[in-house]
Amino acid sequence: MNAYVDAFLDHLRVERALAANTLEAYGNDLRKFAEFSEAALAKRGGELKDLDSGDVASFVVKLSKSGLGARSSARHLSAVRGFLRFLVKERVLEKDPSALVDSPKLARKLPVYLTVTEIDALLAAPDLGAPRGLRDAAMIMLMYAAGLRVSELVSLRVGDVDLSRGTVTPLGKGSKRRIIPVADVATALLRRYIEEVRPATLAALGKRGIASTDVVFVSPRGAGFTRMAFFKNLRGYLLKAGISKPISPHKLRHSFATHLVARGADLRAVQTMLGHANITTTEIYTHVAHDHVRRAHAEAHPRGR
Repeated sequence: MNAYVDAFLDHLRVERALAANTLEAYGNDLRKFAEFSEAALAKRGGELKDLDSGDVASFVVKLSKSGLGARSSARHLSAVRGFLRFLVKERVLEKDPSALVDSPKLARKLPVYLTVTEIDALLAAPDLGAPRGLRDAAMIMLMYAAGLRVSELVSLRVGDVDLSRGTVTPLGKGSKRRIIPVADVATALLRRYIEEVRPATLAALGKRGIASTDVVFVSPRGAGFTRMAFFKNLRGYLLKAGISKPISPHKLRHSFATHLVARGADLRAVQTMLGHANITTTEIYTHVAHDHVRRAHAEAHPRGR
């Protein structure tokens, strides 16, 4: 079955242009399923064509008993469904045995995000008088101002930035690009970094014999930042700002979307800026906005309490 898993991953890589991290996650999940189902089939003397819904359901139960949460189990099942549909399409299986298997029930989980006050404190943490501080402030500001994924931020190229129009065009999931407007304050900070800090950084790297790069945010190594390097920097500024929430870089993206929706932004426009393929992914932020409205009513209305 692992040979079919490899074929499916090749299909995803070519047909859907999935990112390497996503493909790795799919591969890990599907190899667990391959090991489990092959053992189940061998136990009853069956072949791959004999795979049935009971095998798929038993795999999901096994994941749950191993301590895996409902969300992670659902992710595994989603990968398995795609894989089995692929086998049906390739005529390895006559029908999809996962069709009758219910997904684990997921609790609606609201995203963790920073308040506007916390965002202000975070943006005030870097020292704008120092090259590194200006660089880090521009990165944090741009990620929040444009709702970028961390992978989009660290891979952003100079050609993806239009300072005159105040837009960025990141390369998102599935190698799709989208144009995102950036607030003037973020554009001004980005301009300062690009004009004052970035050339000096590249000149210093050139003296050390390190080739130039077209990424916007240049690391001391002469290449783009890794996601973990940016996370490490962000964590330091969160501590400096006195923010104790469990905030990852992705939570800046949540903050961007939450603040827009809470202030009445059109959900379709937010979907476009975030690069969500499905509007239901964006709708989670309406629940946060509704909570904001309820709190405002409780605090301000004479009968709110």
